[in-house]
Amino acid sequence: MSLPLISVIIPTYRREEPLKDTLDDVLQQDYPALEVLVIDQTQSHTSEVQSYLENLANANKIKWFRLNWASLPGARNFGVRRASGEIILFIDDDVRLPNGYFKAHARIFLDRPDVGIVAGRVFDRMKLADANKLKTDDSPYEIEDLPPEAMDPGIAWYHIDLVHTIKAQQVISPRGCNMSFRHDIFTKYNVWFDERFRGGAVREESDFSLRLRATGYSVWYEPDAYLIHLGEETGGCHDINTRSLQYQITFYHNHFLMALKNLTLSQQFRLYFKLFDCHVLGNPPCNKGGSPIKVLSRGIFYSLGFLDAVKTQVKSLWDDGQIYTKQDQKSTQLTMNNEQLSLKS
Repeated sequence: MSLPLISVIIPTYRREEPLKDTLDDVLQQDYPALEVLVIDQTQSHTSEVQSYLENLANANKIKWFRLNWASLPGARNFGVRRASGEIILFIDDDVRLPNGYFKAHARIFLDRPDVGIVAGRVFDRMKLADANKLKTDDSPYEIEDLPPEAMDPGIAWYHIDLVHTIKAQQVISPRGCNMSFRHDIFTKYNVWFDERFRGGAVREESDFSLRLRATGYSVWYEPDAYLIHLGEETGGCHDINTRSLQYQITFYHNHFLMALKNLTLSQQFRLYFKLFDCHVLGNPPCNKGGSPIKVLSRGIFYSLGFLDAVKTQVKSLWDDGQIYTKQDQKSTQLTMNNEQLSLKS
């Protein structure tokens, strides 16, 4: 059986050596039908990485796109519009891949026609370190069946664990650093990433997965399709410093926007309560500092994030927020018009 063409899309922003290592791993895979698209939002690279990317592009080993804006969902949509594969696979720019990684993703699509998204396992060094606190003996902390709460849109995000789960099963959403899609979700069903999810775009893949339900497809977790996520502290796919006030407000904005768009009122209230209990009060699984000043400041960000999300949702009545897609489409149309004029002359 021939293997389907996989389009690997790697959005990147201000990453140097981790991006290079990621591409080395991708290009060393033994998968025979692969195209690699690097959606580069970095304004300038080191001379070494610049030469490395130029050489790969000139050798047709990657398709290298330079952008003058930074948006993770915008970069994903940009890449999909230029991808040729039957399968669209997204990875971050700071991951390491084992042999057989792409085959593990492709196998699910070949075996399961009901599956629209494959969620791969993520060996996340921060979450794996946290798991050591949960051990009761020398055996590793592992999960077989996720609890029913992990499929409840209101509270799933605090029960779904794609780090320690070892059994393949249906899930509600993938993690953005390791997920693959049937191409026709975008082209046939017109489901795209919402470019109003800002910063690190937390909850953008959750929003996409909840909208996927209208297509009849499901999300399948495959632990064999695993990678190592380094979780570099600098760089990434957004242009907001994680320690800034803007980032804190954006974090809550994205959660509330996902809820306002996709959840029933009862589901929304359960999410808002859990979000407050975990991220504001600092209760498990967040385990944040509980000093009155910290709780108060997080409560302010929580409130501002909610108001910001309501503003975004109201604005959607006349503006869908797909600003980068519209810029791209306008630029593409302008290029086509210029080419037609050139042919006529």
